[in-house]
Amino acid sequence: MKNFQEMPLQPRLKQALAANEFITPTPVQTQAIPPALDGDDVIATAQTGTGKTLAFLIPMLEMLSQVPVGHVNALVLVPTRELAIQVHEQYEKLRSKKCAPAALIIGGLSEKDQLRQLKAGARVIVATPGRLEDYMRRKLVNLKFICVLVLDEVDRMLDMGFLPAITRILAALPAERQTLCFSATLEKSVQHLLTKCTRDAVRIEIGNILKPAELVELAAYEVPLMQKRTVLRELLADEPGKTLIFARTRRGAERLARDLARDGFSATMIHGDRTQSQRIAALNGFEQGRYQILVATDVAARGLHIGHVLHVINYDLPNMAEDFIHRVGRTGRAGLTGRATSIVSGAEMIELKRFEKALKLKIERKTVRDEVASEASSKTISITRGRRDSNTLRSRTLTRLPGEIFA
Repeated sequence: MKNFQEMPLQPRLKQALAANEFITPTPVQTQAIPPALDGDDVIATAQTGTGKTLAFLIPMLEMLSQVPVGHVNALVLVPTRELAIQVHEQYEKLRSKKCAPAALIIGGLSEKDQLRQLKAGARVIVATPGRLEDYMRRKLVNLKFICVLVLDEVDRMLDMGFLPAITRILAALPAERQTLCFSATLEKSVQHLLTKCTRDAVRIEIGNILKPAELVELAAYEVPLMQKRTVLRELLADEPGKTLIFARTRRGAERLARDLARDGFSATMIHGDRTQSQRIAALNGFEQGRYQILVATDVAARGLHIGHVLHVINYDLPNMAEDFIHRVGRTGRAGLTGRATSIVSGAEMIELKRFEKALKLKIERKTVRDEVASEASSKTISITRGRRDSNTLRSRTLTRLPGEIFA
């Protein structure tokens, strides 16, 4: 199907899709939506940024138009609060005025508001497993009439230790239901769970899920530890678009964002120690352009759709090769070009080579100019790097601030 208007959908849903400028389905949408509309279980894997959220929301909304009103009929389980909020927002954009708002059940937000959504007749629940299970224990939610279950980023939920909660939630659902599973990866540990909760599922795999999008330019600077912060600032000084920087720890993200803001960059941060309102404000500010830079731990690496990120920088490498792909997947989304740069030192150089071997990637190496190799005692530092639109190399000089300490 060349466009959504050719799909057998209710007129109101087609109008909502057109109003939100959803015209042409992505490959995962083209393959997953038809069997889901037929009522089949679906297990779909695809790279990040390929449109998996819309691939399950469309058949869900179509189902809701055909089921009597009065109960919660659909449940979407996701690993993180941020992803739950984004799925909820997408649902709200597409639902008709006659369909009640979805109930968003996550930690960090007002329980009073969430219960009010349920009592107002919500037919869809978007939830994280831990908070939903808490509501189940307290008998605040009724899942006996669920017709469609969506497990979004199921592998990430298992990585985060949600398997016991998911198992208990599944036991509370009707046996007769449709199950849709969407993820960026589908490892053996996940397959066992999906075998239990699906029946004769249609399997869909789009592209190589353990490779970044083809339009992402991969590069790495191998530098001494004392030069990492300087190289980062040099990259940012010449960056015209949104940049997402990954740090390994919450404390590291906090320190890095604070130092960048002190140096005059428009930066904010997101990590697990921030309150939900702080995390929402940071994501919205970055999405809307109030901040050019978002410093994050891996809480932001999976599932989130942050539009038009031009550059992803790994200030610290992740622990796993798969997480490298998920981080890089924040750029080069929906057919756009992007850049992904890693700044590595010491043992990270060995880790980077391990990632290349495991993922069958070739990452271009870029180096600090030899004449400034002793940066720790120098007043200035220059790095040589390539322009995306030229084969020529250039160098720039970044002046060190008085008393500045690189760490």
